[in-house]
Amino acid sequence: QVQLVESGGGLVQPGGSLRLSCASSGPIFSIDAMGWYRQAPEKQRELVAGIARGGTTFYADSAKGRFTISRDNAKNTVYLQMNSLKPEDTAVYYCKAVVLRNDYWGQGTQVTVSS
Repeated sequence: QVQLVESGGGLVQPGGSLRLSCASSGPIFSIDAMGWYRQAPEKQRELVAGIARGGTTFYADSAKGRFTISRDNAKNTVYLQMNSLKPEDTAVYYCKAVVLRNDYWGQGTQVTVSS
């Protein structure tokens, strides 16, 4: 199975930045799509950003202009650069990989935006 490990979360002040990393157990070029989701307490999990195998990216409206998803195939890692963070960005952020219609999830990393 594909194993995903997120890292890079933490506590940051509003307006600050974080870079999340999602390390895959296998080559990410073989993964159909990868994405970053987030889930705040008592809220639905939502897609923040995604990147397809061919490089096409997607961003939720809330992330456009602030977040950037990228990948490093040599390191089997997908990143989410998060700038201009807002308190409403506070959530557990999860990495997901899609392989042959199967979903694989990481354990999540906490992002807290607060003064």
